[in-house]
Amino acid sequence: MLKRLFICLLLVAAVLSGCAVNPVTGKTELSLVPESTELSIGREQYLPSRQIQGGDYTTEPAINAYVRGVGQRLAAVSDRKLPYEFSVINDSTPNAWALPGGKIAINRGLLTELNSEAELAAVLGHEIVHAAARHSAKSMERGILLQGAVLAAGIASQNSQFAQMAVGGATVGAGLITQKYGRDAEREADYYGMQYMARAGYDPRAAVDLQQTFVRLSEGRSSDWLSGLFSSHPPSQQRVEANRQTASQLAAGGEVGRDRYQQQISPLVKAGDAYAAYDKGRKALEAGQTAEALTLAEQALAAEPREALFHSLRGDVRFKQGRYQDAVVNYDRAVERNDAYFHYYLQRGLALQELGQRERAVADLEYSTKLLPTAPALNALGKSSLAQGNREQAKKYFSAAAESRSQPGQEAAASLVRLDLPDNPQRYLKVRFGLDHRNYLLAEVVNGTPLAVTDVEIVVLIIDSAGHRQQIPVRLPGRIGSRQAARVATGIGPFADSKDLRGVQAAVTGARIVK
Repeated sequence: MLKRLFICLLLVAAVLSGCAVNPVTGKTELSLVPESTELSIGREQYLPSRQIQGGDYTTEPAINAYVRGVGQRLAAVSDRKLPYEFSVINDSTPNAWALPGGKIAINRGLLTELNSEAELAAVLGHEIVHAAARHSAKSMERGILLQGAVLAAGIASQNSQFAQMAVGGATVGAGLITQKYGRDAEREADYYGMQYMARAGYDPRAAVDLQQTFVRLSEGRSSDWLSGLFSSHPPSQQRVEANRQTASQLAAGGEVGRDRYQQQISPLVKAGDAYAAYDKGRKALEAGQTAEALTLAEQALAAEPREALFHSLRGDVRFKQGRYQDAVVNYDRAVERNDAYFHYYLQRGLALQELGQRERAVADLEYSTKLLPTAPALNALGKSSLAQGNREQAKKYFSAAAESRSQPGQEAAASLVRLDLPDNPQRYLKVRFGLDHRNYLLAEVVNGTPLAVTDVEIVVLIIDSAGHRQQIPVRLPGRIGSRQAARVATGIGPFADSKDLRGVQAAVTGARIVK
């Protein structure tokens, strides 16, 4: 009883010591994730999260500077001082997101839907509050309380064609970006975001206009909108009315900046048809329609030859057609225009590998993994290492790539098994025990790999009540298919009952991949 009471007191003390005042709301809350962790996650996940979402928009640097200026103007009046950063993502899906520690991004596609600088301030102020009020950290804390872990890696972004290819820690940010905030978090982000707008000199009524636009667009059921901003920030008429009520409590007036905003983003509006052609071309390529994709890529390039994405699409078409040298030329042009996006290096590396230019290919593939570790790059690096006779290095690459469920990840998993299972069969084949109707020992070997195996050998270790040890080799006849199991009668026994199996152990000592 005293022991149980002591444990309860420790738990209560741990919870109480984890309480802190929220810097935005002023409420006392449970705080199990320290600020140092928030800052670390934001710092480490900001680059891979931007890469997964489409990379930074670089064609018009003045637009990035403009968005950063508006963001920092709001950050200056935030209730929590963080190392705020603001980036524009080169993707047409209307979206915006915030990572812990004040790392914020807005998509190119959302900028073209806004009508004024004040509406931009409403979006950025909302995201600032998500970071400042620890909304992502709270989600992480719920994970601690419910699952005993801070984050579950491997959650894929719903909006990105590259999310399933990402491996390792790069998947953590994707999970934070696509999380659905609760109603309380959204209300707080709306309410305090409007407070920040007013403090920064913007007209908070723009937040009402913004929500009205969101409601109208969501009712239109645009698939791009529903898969983007609305998946994590669902609009509603209730939010419109709440924003209207908040605006009535704030001082009237403030900057709207309609003309200034339209002037700043005019290059994006002018290039709208080119990006629309690119998006259609990307879908056509995914459907295997290379001729249509190429036509659309050429159309986009004719309108805006400075955009690296358009050159990359042309390269992807040529790669699909097996015209690898032409693809390399296009990827070269993409890198010249934007040297900080993983996809261009990944695809150029794969094309160079096809052309037999190993050193250049490896350099590109390795650099792509520094920007975003992906299964295609790691799988290709594994193949290159294997071709050079470096089996151990190849295993490391294949093992990392196998974390992804994508086709390259599955291919890497099979390659890893081929290399490693003959040397370490116990890593891949598991043994379970049971008794037959005569109470003799049955051994079942489970093959959890993507490949069939044969010539499986195990050693059964029996330790009796006196501590005597006996090792008995057992061989399984035939083959065991992928993700299947096979049983064998060991001839060991009889046992009194299944409790006697507690002294039985086994190790897989040999197996061969079925070719």
